[in-house]
Amino acid sequence: MSSHMQKRPTLKTIAEMTGLSLSTVSLSLREGNNLKKTTRDKVAKAAAQIGYVPNRAGVRLRTGRTNVLSLVLAHDENSLDFTRMLIQGIGSKLQGTPFHLNVVPEIAPDDPEASVKYILENRSSDGVILTHTSARDPRVQLLMDADFPFVSHGRTEFYSPHAYHDFNVERFVELAIERLQRKGRKNILLAAVDNGTTNHSTIVGGFNRCIAERGLVGNTVKENNVFSCTTKAREFGHSLAQREIPIDAIICNNELIALAIINGLNDKNQKLGKDYDLICRQTTEILPILYPAMDTIAEDLFDAGEELAQLLIKRIEGCDINELQTLHDPIAHWRGDFSE
Repeated sequence: MSSHMQKRPTLKTIAEMTGLSLSTVSLSLREGNNLKKTTRDKVAKAAAQIGYVPNRAGVRLRTGRTNVLSLVLAHDENSLDFTRMLIQGIGSKLQGTPFHLNVVPEIAPDDPEASVKYILENRSSDGVILTHTSARDPRVQLLMDADFPFVSHGRTEFYSPHAYHDFNVERFVELAIERLQRKGRKNILLAAVDNGTTNHSTIVGGFNRCIAERGLVGNTVKENNVFSCTTKAREFGHSLAQREIPIDAIICNNELIALAIINGLNDKNQKLGKDYDLICRQTTEILPILYPAMDTIAEDLFDAGEELAQLLIKRIEGCDINELQTLHDPIAHWRGDFSE
């Protein structure tokens, strides 16, 4: 084992390995953009090789920063693999930067502000990424009042602007309705899970506008508890099969709930692709694996994680908030025997 690996790696270790000065190594690891790329790459390679990790206490004393970003995860039982893909995307974007990710689960569902309060009181990170954002999210209000860098995965209805990245659900429903209409479907149901986020009201508004513009018959599920669990969603599928005026198309924004509805309809001998079509927002590979001919419209959560990390770093660096608001374009996956 080399002498470099026998003790905790330091800036001096990297300087000795690269033949660069301590000040150059230090500047490079702090994103010294005025340095040559070859120099920065040389330092980054040496740091990765020896497993160098900055002394956070020292960094905080020198700069006032922690070099930590916090991902605050809201409680949501109906999301498949949401957390893993988002974290992987964030982690990918943080590679080669001085920042590390700290995942903070929701401390108590009945007190959504608790996790953010803890971060603010202890200054345990330099910025926050919020998920499952509501229209008047109290966590957003806290962070704006504290003038603390953050980005939300989802839009809000606050007058004051803030950084966000969101799935373009308006375009999602437009694509879905256009596809279903071209397949000859006439009675379309929006089965949108209401998890308290702004996303729900946005998708309902977009659906109603698009249905009206195209002169179609459209309905939305208004009962809040219908999709509270997969058992109830399956029972809802049973009820759909027993309607006097049949639903021949469904748009759903949640994979787990979509699977439950499909199974409920199947229990009553209603076959996907024959008696009805269902288009779901796809965030994993579970739907095409189980139903290879099913149409989906994807949100790439890995890309969303990368974008959230990038926006937050720019916010920490002082970029204009109005330039840190982006939408994720939906990706249509049309399958089956219907040609464009």
